[in-house]
Amino acid sequence: MIDTTFERFRYHKPLPNFYSIENPKNPITIISDDLLVFLTDLALKNNFVGLSYSKLSDEFKKEFGIGFDNVIIFKFKMGDDLIKMGPSKEKCKLMDEEFQDFGVHVYEFADFLRKNGFQADLIHPLADNLSMRAIAMQSNDCVITRSNMCLFKEGINTGFFMIHTSIENLPFKRENDMLWVPDFCSTCGVCIDRCPENAFDEDGKFLRKLCTAHREGCNECLLRCPFYKRNYNKVQQRYYRMKKRQKNE
Repeated sequence: MIDTTFERFRYHKPLPNFYSIENPKNPITIISDDLLVFLTDLALKNNFVGLSYSKLSDEFKKEFGIGFDNVIIFKFKMGDDLIKMGPSKEKCKLMDEEFQDFGVHVYEFADFLRKNGFQADLIHPLADNLSMRAIAMQSNDCVITRSNMCLFKEGINTGFFMIHTSIENLPFKRENDMLWVPDFCSTCGVCIDRCPENAFDEDGKFLRKLCTAHREGCNECLLRCPFYKRNYNKVQQRYYRMKKRQKNE
């Protein structure tokens, strides 16, 4: 059973409906390489850092009672200046403004797809009945860290929006090459040691109810995380060196 009580920014206001184009009555299902490249470039020009793609399993769709299969994930970097601010109402307000700014562009991407004959609908990021992180995990392009954050290779400070679409030939990944991360996290523990709210139990399990990240804007575990301080590739190299030393001992 997938945990549906996933974390979200409680202080975010709902996104208004910014669609300007209706979905096509008979949506097409195949996108050309050139058009997908154009969509990716459009996202990058609007300060997103990349796209990922989830093909939802029949089991997943049954569990959540949904009828769509194909999801495009639009990833953006949360601003360093905001992350480094201390928890406050002002920080929450500024993070919501950042969230809203990126959200507007996702409606533009949906309109672009609709204009080109595809069904495209935003999966609302504040929905209570659907786990965005569970959908992200089905992309095989991310993992959940020990501190309960969704890690993409672009960075642990990566936020995301999603569009479900009629497009069936998206470049879905078959395998997840990030599954080494939980083992690395088990050797680290800096998020546990530095958490100001002691939001971990004695076994190092994250205690969501004690975390104030999504109520007050605490980012202490993110700031201390090696994936934020050194980036994904450097941490991966460090991990492989560590495993090599252990093998040779």
